[in-house]
Formats: sequence, structure tokens, C-alpha cells
Amino acid sequence: MNYATIKKTDVANGPGVRVSLFVSGCTHHCKGCFNSVAWDFQYGQAYTLETEQEILQALAPDYIRGLSLLGGEPMEPQNRATVLSLVKKVREIYPRKTIWCYTGYDFDKDLLAWMEAGDPVITKLLPLLDVIVDGEYKEECRNLRLPFRGSENQRILDVPLSLKEKCGIILHT
Repeated sequence: MNYATIKKTDVANGPGVRVSLFVSGCTHHCKGCFNSVAWDFQYGQAYTLETEQEILQALAPDYIRGLSLLGGEPMEPQNRATVLSLVKKVREIYPRKTIWCYTGYDFDKDLLAWMEAGDPVITKLLPLLDVIVDGEYKEECRNLRLPFRGSENQRILDVPLSLKEKCGIILHT
């Protein structure tokens, strides 16, 4: 997997100060995407063990509330295994930090379906996440006043509750 950038003090992609990893590669190609350079799976730098250590160290300070995963698209099949590996380590080392994941895929239609179909990575990954912001960015639904998302069709979902109820449950921010 490649990644576009790591923001070590991000306040735009989840509550509090967060570390954000922007992965490379996305097949959604949303019109008006803020990060279209990251559609290319080869864009940026190779994700290595050193990259992982850099992220884990950046998460160490008490003022860091958690990790946000963005893209590109963290849930692309080419990116999932590496994302899962990182998330497992974050959960192990920092169990009180929250993990947010932004995806253009729909939680109900795509992610739950893949989980129910037995996708081994999605089945392990989803329960490790706290929040998913789902849905493709839709330029015609753009709203700059929305917290933590760019278009009105996107939802901020409570992942543990959504998995329990087997449908996307909106988290009130």
C-alpha cells in the first residue's frame, strides 16, 4: 500500500487532535474530490514498518484523541490488509484512543454485505473501528457547515452499535 500523507496534528477529521493517515488508491473518483491526486494507488510513498512506527509514535501523546484513516480509500481491497494491521496495533497499544475511518463505500450496502459474505479482512477490521464516515462525496450535496464530512449524504456512524443492529446507526456529534 502507498500513502499520500500523515498529518500528526489534525483537527478536521474527527474530534480533538488526531493523527490522520491518507492512504493512496481510490476507485470512486468522486466529482469535486478534495484529494483526487490520491486516487492513484502508486501515489505518494510506500507504507513500511517505519511508517507504521512513525504513526504509532505520533499517537503517544495524551492530547492525541485517536487515529483517522482517509484517502484515497482505506477500504479498497488493495489497502484493507495493511489498514487492518495498523488498526490492530493501535487497538493493542492505545485501547482508549478512537479510530475513525472515512470511506466512500456505504456501510449497509457494501461493508455489511462483505462482512456477511465472510470477507476475512473486513470481518476483522470493522469491529476494531469506533466511527465510520460513509458514502461517496457528492458535489451537489456539498455543505461546508457539516462537522467532519463534506456532503450531506455522508453519515457519521457508531460502528459498534451499527454492527449490533446490522445497519448504519448515526452518531450524533
